[in-house]
Amino acid sequence: MQMYAILFHAMLCSAVLWFVPEPAAGADPSPTLPGKDGAPLVLVPAGPFPMGVPKGDRDGGRDEYPNHEVFLDAYSIDKFEVTNGRYREFVRATGHRPPQHPNDPSRNLWQGAVMPDSTTDQPVINVDWQDADAYCRWAGRRLPTEAEWEKAARGTGDPRFPWGNVEPTHKHLNFNQRWQGEKTLKPVGSYEAGKSPFGAYDMAGNVWEWVADWYDAFYYEKSPARNPKGPATGADKVLRSSGWEVETPLVRSVTRVKSDPLNRNHSTGFRCAADAR
Repeated sequence: MQMYAILFHAMLCSAVLWFVPEPAAGADPSPTLPGKDGAPLVLVPAGPFPMGVPKGDRDGGRDEYPNHEVFLDAYSIDKFEVTNGRYREFVRATGHRPPQHPNDPSRNLWQGAVMPDSTTDQPVINVDWQDADAYCRWAGRRLPTEAEWEKAARGTGDPRFPWGNVEPTHKHLNFNQRWQGEKTLKPVGSYEAGKSPFGAYDMAGNVWEWVADWYDAFYYEKSPARNPKGPATGADKVLRSSGWEVETPLVRSVTRVKSDPLNRNHSTGFRCAADAR
């Protein structure tokens, strides 16, 4: 009898570990988990979500249609965009090149491998896709897929913005700015009102974010219904979120932008993700 009790307990524990429910409306955000580099992550449970332009909306780009259901296995994603401070540790540890604008020094925050202490908690910019990929690998993670990024931003509902359907204001995000050097960007996590249903911050505004996928304007019409990873090849990578310079129409959680993977500019950064353990 004792052996049966032990076996039943083991099976029950296994079932609890494998069943990760979706958060109920009004529930607390997903738990914060530690990253290898010390960065906090939030858990996004397994389950379906609607991807693409919300049903009934008419202001989406051609590449944001159709709205379609996608099922994702559980994963974790950085609670915040990767900061200058964390990126500095990566540069010091690996000798990787510092983030630099390719042709306009006035758009740099770093001077060589040195950055102003005042920018430590701001998102790193002037990094291309390869820089972002290298950092995430060094940190024991990876870039999120486009689908993972969008689910982390919008949750399992069909809202226009990470915080719901209320029109964007400067209480929600850093946007509609002009370049003013280090004053342009805000420290990550500055906008409590703008966080996503899973507790991820700055999924709109501050900086655009590299994701893993190659870009295809018609990918949604043929993408797998479970764990899509984007086209096998392509010329451009996908950027999600929106930068400090954008105006309201581009703030939406479904906005997709393409970019040369070698492009470095002063409004693009990234965050990392990891398979759930």
